Parts: sequence; C-alpha cells; structure tokens
Amino acid sequence: MKKFLSTALLAVMLTIVFFTGSQIAPVGQQKASAATCTIINTFTGVANYLSANGQLPCNYITKAQATALGWVSSQGNLATVAPGKSIGGDVFSNREGLLPAASGRTWREADINYTSGFRNSDRILYSSDGLIYKTTDHYASFTRLK
Repeated sequence: MKKFLSTALLAVMLTIVFFTGSQIAPVGQQKASAATCTIINTFTGVANYLSANGQLPCNYITKAQATALGWVSSQGNLATVAPGKSIGGDVFSNREGLLPAASGRTWREADINYTSGFRNSDRILYSSDGLIYKTTDHYASFTRLK
C-alpha cells in the first residue's frame, strides 16, 4: 500500500508539472529565452541591474557556459556561437589588491559594451557585499560606481 501511494503521488506531481508547464530549476537560475531577454551591457545599465536584482542581466553567461557553446576566446567568436550574450559572472581574483578587500568578500567580473568580435577592455566588477566598480583599461585602474 505504501509503495502504491508513493507511486500515485509521484504520478500526480508529474502530471501537474506536465500540464502547467512548470519547470523544476535550481533556485536563482535565470529563466529567460532569447525572445524575452533584454540586452543590458552598459556600465550604468548593468550597475543598476546588479543593485536592484543581485545578479547579472539574462544576456550574461560565464566563460564555461560560453566554452560549452563553442566559444574560443582567441577566435573572437562569442557573437557567432551565443548571439546577444556577453561574458560575465566569473570570479575576479583581485590579485593586485586594487579593489577593496574584506573578510569573506568575493569579486566577480562582467564585460561591458560588448557587441561582437573580440572582447574589449571595459569591465564591471561587483562584490558579494554590493560594491560595484568599473574599469575601462583592463584592470589597470578602477572607478567606484556604487
């Protein structure tokens, strides 16, 4: 009887998921199709989005995700293999210590002003505790945005 109830419950749950179109996805995973994803790739736009949502806009993918789609950095082919996407979300190590350090703080980076071809030197850096900086000279200097 117990096995029957477990099987019946599973069948009901699967039926609900199937007919409602619900998807089971990890918490925090962005669900946006290319048709509904608004491209945000300016310093101000991304900084404001990060402040409001705590994550990058839907047009950003990590280097690993881009590589899985066929991106090869030396070929400058991101726009070909992932149209409308920009690289972002990877950890920035802050090895030179030019950004403020604090216990437990991690930094992540995202490309800014990318449209196609090879990536440029514009990056936004954002911390796990809400700091946001920009660089226009590929990490030589930083300006605080938020």
